[in-house]
Amino acid sequence: MKLWRAMLRSKKGPILLLALLCAMAWQAWLSLAAPGKITPTLLQASGNKVNILVTLPFPPERFHVIAFQRYGRVSGTQDNSIEVRGVNTADLLSVSRPYWVTKIEPLPIEGSSS
Repeated sequence: MKLWRAMLRSKKGPILLLALLCAMAWQAWLSLAAPGKITPTLLQASGNKVNILVTLPFPPERFHVIAFQRYGRVSGTQDNSIEVRGVNTADLLSVSRPYWVTKIEPLPIEGSSS
């Protein structure tokens, strides 16, 4: 209690508190928005691993490819999307959490027209 009072009495305390609240609100928004980016067919997928196409609002750069490599094997990019193979279904929410991910859908099977 004394720490909070001292912090609020200082000139930097309210600014620090506001920054902390903003950071918490941002993290909450990222967590709430993540499930809406995943197509329902992936959420109902049976099995442990899925192949996904992650869509971004811009062409992916090296940073984005490296970020998705921790979830599976990046097999290429096409326009504004990254192909990631062998992603655990339990990791789909983590993959969709960054603000720069707009959509996650199943990777089309080669040779099929979708």
